Amino acid sequence: MKTLNTLMQDIIQITTEIETSYPELYKYLSETPISIGETEQKTVNTHDLKEYLATLKSQLQHHIETHKKSVKEI
Repeated sequence: MKTLNTLMQDIIQITTEIETSYPELYKYLSETPISIGETEQKTVNTHDLKEYLATLKSQLQHHIETHKKSVKEI
């Protein structure tokens, strides 16, 4: 099981990859919703970070697949 620290490192790594390699996608990251728990406490837990990391990975994968298709069509 990943710790909060490990998950944060993974999020930083993928965000940095998106920023440097896919700047056209990076500008949309601020629009990516992240829910920090549904309780009254505003604490971050591993479940929330896992979901956010999965969202980032999914967006990156979708962008790569979509970009490949448009390049092949040209």
